[in-house]
Amino acid sequence: MRNRLKTLFALLAMAALSGNALAHTGVESHLHMGFMAGFLHPFTGLDHMAVMLAIGLWSALIARQFGRDMLWGPLGFANVLLAGAALGLQGVQIPAVEPLIAASVLACGLLVLTKLPLRGVAAALLAGVFALFHGLSHGYELADSAHAFPVLAGMVSATLLLHSIGLALGWSLRGANVWVPRVLGGAVAALGSALLFLQLTN
Repeated sequence: MRNRLKTLFALLAMAALSGNALAHTGVESHLHMGFMAGFLHPFTGLDHMAVMLAIGLWSALIARQFGRDMLWGPLGFANVLLAGAALGLQGVQIPAVEPLIAASVLACGLLVLTKLPLRGVAAALLAGVFALFHGLSHGYELADSAHAFPVLAGMVSATLLLHSIGLALGWSLRGANVWVPRVLGGAVAALGSALLFLQLTN
């Protein structure tokens, strides 16, 4: 089992170092094509998918019951993602957005790994901190687009879908062996570490 985990982490690190793993690589022409382009964008990079799935997974693992208790983190993330994108569209500059995005992947992995028991507004606020940097990056990419709003609508829709997948996975794992969510959280944290290393050494 230990060897398998080492292999998994190594593969994730190698994927993170590839160009396709980095969703935030500057202005991309397909982001100016409307709702469907925005919907597909979160699936184009591991950083997007890992954070959004991890927020849903973590929220389900720490929820007291199925329902509203699980939704604070995902809804906090989606709303602040949109707010961050609006700030980016207005040209609000925050330094080191890309390293902060990578750090958010690492932090979300650690949330799943430790099952940090934050609920309600606290969970929404923490998820929102991570979402802010992703949203800002989207806003910067879309600053010159005439289709910014339909693209953002697509992105938020995909974000909620990925959160829902994470929630379903997390709820299904609540009765599983404790090592299963730990492996998933560790994998996301390893990806975040690799992305952060890449950002800081470029």
